[in-house]
Amino acid sequence: MNGSNSIVVKQVGLFSDLTELSKARLSFLVLLTTLVGFLLGWHGPMDYTVLIATLLGTALSAAGASSINQWMERDLDALMRRTADRPLPAGRMHPSDALIFGLLCCGSGVALLALLVNPLTAILSFLTILIYAAVYTPLKKISELNTLMGAIPGALPPLIGWTASTGHAGIGGWMLFLILWFWQMPHFLAIAWLYRDQYAAAGFKMISTRDPEGWATAWQSLIYSTALTAISLFPGLLGFATPYYFFAALALGAAMVFLSVDFLRMRNNATARRLFFASILYLPLLLGALLLFSR
Repeated sequence: MNGSNSIVVKQVGLFSDLTELSKARLSFLVLLTTLVGFLLGWHGPMDYTVLIATLLGTALSAAGASSINQWMERDLDALMRRTADRPLPAGRMHPSDALIFGLLCCGSGVALLALLVNPLTAILSFLTILIYAAVYTPLKKISELNTLMGAIPGALPPLIGWTASTGHAGIGGWMLFLILWFWQMPHFLAIAWLYRDQYAAAGFKMISTRDPEGWATAWQSLIYSTALTAISLFPGLLGFATPYYFFAALALGAAMVFLSVDFLRMRNNATARRLFFASILYLPLLLGALLLFSR
């Protein structure tokens, strides 16, 4: 019995580590935005084979990219409290195992999209992995532009969903991409401010690590929140959604701008944390309104 219990504990531990390695919560957000893009682009009777293949392929690609990211940053993760207990820096997983897992997930995800969805969707998924692992991850040690670049793979999933359901990247798909790109900026800037000391200790080039008073970080948060509000209105203005969506997007955007102004005014952890949590609530509410009031 003790031997059986030990095996079960090890299996549970391995599953937990693989979940952490693949950043399951981030992957859930990726799947949510992919699903929204797919549903907004789809017309006619639902093809559940294509839908499931899209979500599974995207999930595998996201899990693989996150695993490779953690493999590349394992030494730096050990320097930050928020990441020190991840499987690799904590020593619970061998680096080569993590790399193999990541490569297998990426390869199977892209292949699934190519075979069961369409080539364009597979190409976009491959680009997401490439930019995240080969551009964004190393750029974090080189330039503050890493945040701008990192927002690109984060904004591609709804476009991937759109191309999976339509076969092309149209205006609707690019609007979703822009909404996600601009949303990530105040979201990430709030995180960068909250963990500025840890990022500095790891040597990451973040605007917050050279901004002790918080002026630059907060100003950029306000600029991007304002731009996000404007971009989010486009589906209503261009006829992709009803006026109900327009006013919902305007109200949600106003809340983001208000909290960004509050962050700019106070520039402390409390206001940054409120902006961060507001951004988490903002996205599903906006995407839900877009689905509910789409034409």
